[in-house]
Amino acid sequence: MPILQLSEVSLAYGHVALLDHADFVIEPGERIGLIGRNGTGKSSLIRIISGESPPDDGAVFLQPGVKLASVPQEPTFHAGLTVFEAVAEGVGALTQVLVDYHAAAHAGDMDRMHDLQEELEAANGWTVEHRIEATITRLQLSADAQVTDLSGGMKKRVALARALVMEPALLLLDEPTNHLDITAIEWLEETLVAFSGAILFVTHDRRFLDRVAQRIVELDRGRLQSYPGNFSAYEERKAAMLEIEAVVNRKFDKELAQEEAWIRQGVQARRTRNEGRVRRLEQLRLDRAARRERVGKVELAASQAERSGRLVAELENVSKRYGEKAVVDDFSTRIMRGDKIGLIGANGTGKTTLLKLILGEVVPDAGRIRLGSKVAVAYFDQFRAALDDEATLGDTISPGSDFVEIDGARKHVISYLGDFLFPPERARALVKSLSGGERNRLLLARLFARPANVLVLDEPTNDLDIETLELLESL
Repeated sequence: MPILQLSEVSLAYGHVALLDHADFVIEPGERIGLIGRNGTGKSSLIRIISGESPPDDGAVFLQPGVKLASVPQEPTFHAGLTVFEAVAEGVGALTQVLVDYHAAAHAGDMDRMHDLQEELEAANGWTVEHRIEATITRLQLSADAQVTDLSGGMKKRVALARALVMEPALLLLDEPTNHLDITAIEWLEETLVAFSGAILFVTHDRRFLDRVAQRIVELDRGRLQSYPGNFSAYEERKAAMLEIEAVVNRKFDKELAQEEAWIRQGVQARRTRNEGRVRRLEQLRLDRAARRERVGKVELAASQAERSGRLVAELENVSKRYGEKAVVDDFSTRIMRGDKIGLIGANGTGKTTLLKLILGEVVPDAGRIRLGSKVAVAYFDQFRAALDDEATLGDTISPGSDFVEIDGARKHVISYLGDFLFPPERARALVKSLSGGERNRLLLARLFARPANVLVLDEPTNDLDIETLELLESL
């Protein structure tokens, strides 16, 4: 029997139907990868299933007694929590007892520990505490660290730990690999494969989908289509379906061309007995327009600035510390024109700090940083600080103007946004209405509209759909 069932569920945002009488079931123990283009409603579906948001119509049935845990794209925490306190929130009624015991143990308050010990023993609290501490250790977190001081990747680990200690029957994960380093992603893959409950996860990480998913569900124009197997199996079936669709489309285009030739004859088309044929042609045109909108592709092209000097940046014996922690220690390197450099490392080791040192946004404690001549930088921030939630999409791209200049050519901002799959009616929408992936696409659009000869990309693939990722790789 399914642990969750959606029946005829509908949800619209303005004129856009995110879910259109969608049906969906989740069976116990299955691992489902939810995919689809940015802005199609994947996160909205997760929120409906978790109970955070109601659908406009339809029914959501969760089996009574089923424990559900959800990790959003950008998790939030109460102010002032340590990692242990944040993770312990996942165990419900025992949370405060465990937090108090942990604090008493840290302070060496034996009397308080003795008082709390009885409560823990009565509620099997030692098993729960061990589960919390083991999960924190496996995710390489410091139990006493303040959550607010952590990097984006470490905060994501805390949210995952909080969900996992619940031992839910249904685990919902929205972009779980965002901000995680390679080691953490591999640990998460192993953990989810061994997880006994059901999992529904949204990701655009193709490798992660292949390793974890047993079923792929694609959200497309409000409908959910299920494909058995992992992502590779989905790609094979999808390719076969697209070949069939291409044959159908060619026949459609031939018929449309014949009807267009007929309508140009004029007199015959105006006869009363041919009105039905005219209406049919109008419908064919509408169907063709809908198909073009459906298969639209992102057009990625960076606006080129004046050629920089051969040397882009030089770092000599650069060091940066935060408290007792050396984030960058006596580091030297040169970056030359044409270099493509990948910066890797564990979460919290200082990758973003190093980028900001190079860009001049952070001052080094020691050493020297020199930028080359005619360097024009476009910086993609992992925390998306460059976006104003209250601005419209059009103003974000070209403040105070309806046009943007790309490589010396003027282009209307609506047309330019269309290159990044934003329809004309979205140009006046506010940034805060966008999904995580749409925000990334908008930031890419903004960056590529500025003349640059150096691209600095901090976690650029977070939240982007698979097609956009492939285009970004080839840029």
